[in-house]
Amino acid sequence: MNIIFKKDTWQEIYYSLRNNKLRTFLTMIGVGWGMFLYVSLLGAAKGMENGFDKLFSGFATNSIFLWAQKTSIPYEGFPKGREVHLNLNDMEMLKRKVTAIDYISPQNARGSFTGTPGEAMSRNGKNGTYSLTGDYSVGNKISEKKLIFGRYINDADVSGNKNVVVIGEEIYKNFFDAKKKENPIGKSINIKGLFFNVIGVFRVKKGGGFENDQTAFIPLSTYTKMYNAGDQIDMFAIVSKPNANVNSVEEDVKQVLKSKNKVSPEDTNAFGSFNLGKEFKKLTGFLTGMQLLTIIVGTLTILAGVIAISNILLITVKERTKEIGIRRALGAKPAEVRNQILLESVVITLSSGLLGFMFGIFVLMILNAVTQGQDSFPFYNPTVNYGNVFAAMAVMVILGLIIGMIPAQRAVKIRPIEALRTE
Repeated sequence: MNIIFKKDTWQEIYYSLRNNKLRTFLTMIGVGWGMFLYVSLLGAAKGMENGFDKLFSGFATNSIFLWAQKTSIPYEGFPKGREVHLNLNDMEMLKRKVTAIDYISPQNARGSFTGTPGEAMSRNGKNGTYSLTGDYSVGNKISEKKLIFGRYINDADVSGNKNVVVIGEEIYKNFFDAKKKENPIGKSINIKGLFFNVIGVFRVKKGGGFENDQTAFIPLSTYTKMYNAGDQIDMFAIVSKPNANVNSVEEDVKQVLKSKNKVSPEDTNAFGSFNLGKEFKKLTGFLTGMQLLTIIVGTLTILAGVIAISNILLITVKERTKEIGIRRALGAKPAEVRNQILLESVVITLSSGLLGFMFGIFVLMILNAVTQGQDSFPFYNPTVNYGNVFAAMAVMVILGLIIGMIPAQRAVKIRPIEALRTE
């Protein structure tokens, strides 16, 4: 299309738009607003997705937390209301019978979500009551602790029944001089009358995680001896294999445990659970739905704006009937007239889209600056996929060309003699 490279073409477009400033501006708002919504909402949805990814970073999101409760249905001579228990031996049985399990971490705990009181701890005359959890080293794979000192419990600590402890930051601040950044590694705190060497200090993100900074972790074997718990376990944290269905793993695990403990297969109360994988899938589905809704709303808004451009160009063609007639009388070909109108449509559409895109990016930059460093709010690094934006731009231009054909064809149909008679 040689018309694109002619200076006269662009001069005519400029004068046409300049002579109808207000009308052109109002027309451009529709397309610009559509692109702004598309970019800003898509970026905001991505920011929320990144925020939740950051919030759950360090967590195995395909995990299940399972504990024993009481039966609610009589079965095989046993009455309802019977207490059932989890045992260390159940771990190997579950791994063997439920092949979709990747790994299991047993835990015993006092305080926190267990409903039991916390444990008294002290050091150098300072006292406090905090949650205490017996754990395996694999527990840190399921919920990774952000260590600010030292390390987490390892297999040697568990097999050796060692008196070692990993404490939360709030416990550290109570027992040590946090202002001077005192190193607690190798120093002792008293737990239930026993001295434990501190091997690590962890920090929990604000608003995130299942633990808190007022929890201490010790080897499960040591915990068992302290409370004479035998092989009884309060909770299993179970992680499914990457491609496994978490819901199926949860159901299979419960059925295996029901069979072992002679619990009715229909009993839904005997074993309680929290399926993080299922909840996380709901969350990601919601975010995907938001992005899809954003694309639909933005596209429809852009379409409405492009249609408005077509209507304005129809009015413009009517106003320029005499001008078009003169051009035709001087030898302008129908294709040249058509291309001129189509080019005006594309210029208005593309300019509007670019302005909406820039304003949307500007708003995302402001949102990113405002939410920077706020871990309690699940919003981080709002970005847009430029491939999606360029695709939207391409669709917008194509729509501009297609809908611009209406006024363009109207202009082509104007007969020179009739146009010259127009007042």
